[in-house]
Amino acid sequence: MSETLRTTDVTVSVAAPVPVAVSVSDAGLLAETAAAVREAGAALRERFGEVVPYRTREELMGALAANDGTALRILRPRLTSLRPGAGWVEDELDGGALPSGEWWVVDPAEGNVNHLHALPDWAVTATLVRDNRPVLTVVHLPLTGETYTALAGAGAHVDGRRLHVSRTADLGLSIVATSQARPDEDEGVVRRVGSSITAMLLDALVVRVSVPATLHLLDVAAGRLDAFWQYAGARADLLPGALLVTEAGGRISDAEGRPWTPQSAGFLAAAPGVHAQAVSTLAR
Repeated sequence: MSETLRTTDVTVSVAAPVPVAVSVSDAGLLAETAAAVREAGAALRERFGEVVPYRTREELMGALAANDGTALRILRPRLTSLRPGAGWVEDELDGGALPSGEWWVVDPAEGNVNHLHALPDWAVTATLVRDNRPVLTVVHLPLTGETYTALAGAGAHVDGRRLHVSRTADLGLSIVATSQARPDEDEGVVRRVGSSITAMLLDALVVRVSVPATLHLLDVAAGRLDAFWQYAGARADLLPGALLVTEAGGRISDAEGRPWTPQSAGFLAAAPGVHAQAVSTLAR
């Protein structure tokens, strides 16, 4: 039986890629996961196109839940059948660490508010965490049809094409990005985000600010962006991209350059050539 996450004190880490013998079962599991995520994405695509009006917070939450429910009605039974003993993280906004064993970390509508506003920046994601490490991840973009995948030790790909991070070595020539982790963030985090954007505007070539985080991390993994940072955050919006960036040759840390876990106060994903410069900028 699956179980719902409550509390724990175990860390989740994303290790640097090393050549390993990837099991056939994990490779097959990735393919089956991708099929389930694409099916959920197709269902959400059918709901996309018009701006969904809402006048109250309750109406907004209801519209968000309707999208989540549409995808979860496909994802939960499909993924549970693939790994019946795996736990299931109920809330995509949850942060912190996971217990040992296998867990599905799923965001059924990453960038859900964009979907409601008829904006194209949204996706469906599913990540399997095993013994506190992400093993595989799938991010599907229903409007373009692209599917990004990563398998620990086997690299990151988009529709079968290998991904590699940027080779840029100068932050002053870099395009970087950040994202708002969640609504109603506390004032201290909001002010830290604002000061970090100012610092990056001074040091980087171009700074992009938008949600969701996962789409920026896809761009880092593909070499289209040179760095992404965020303060606070949830497992579901950082774990998929963290594995993709790592498997594409990038560096993951907290904002101070220390090893990142979902308990960290900050997150940084960057091409190796600009990671140290980005840490220095964020330290100001």
